[in-house]
Amino acid sequence: MRLLIFMSMVVALILSVFPLPFEWRVWRPEFVALLVVYWAMYSPEYFGIFMGWVCGLAYDLVELAPLGYNCVGLLVIAYISHLSYQRIRSYAVWQQAFWVFILVGIYQLFCNWVSGFMQRSVESPDFLFAAMITAFLWPLLVVGMRTIRIYLRIS
Repeated sequence: MRLLIFMSMVVALILSVFPLPFEWRVWRPEFVALLVVYWAMYSPEYFGIFMGWVCGLAYDLVELAPLGYNCVGLLVIAYISHLSYQRIRSYAVWQQAFWVFILVGIYQLFCNWVSGFMQRSVESPDFLFAAMITAFLWPLLVVGMRTIRIYLRIS
């Protein structure tokens, strides 16, 4: 299970820094945040709050961002996901996608807040487009990871 978590995070980190045209920047899904929410909800015994922080630290290193820029944001959404995983897993997948939209929106709002402290220009609310795209990817992730876990016979 830990190897699957590690490999999925490596793929998410690669997808997060994959070069895209500048105009498409606001449409890039938050792959790392998506997987932090997934693993905190579907495997809380292996992926806790500390692992969310570690993923944020790895994301900072890969993205060449100041240390802590993504760490605290991913830690917060891992904490919220970890607190509410039993309730959220009982919802339908489309309702879970709405919950993912809210969590990724909180993460992006936090990152824009930190950017404002660092004297960077804070973007318009267009950053929520990425949260919307990430929420649309949630059902695909749930079905895909369920298929992988069944194929590998991981409980």
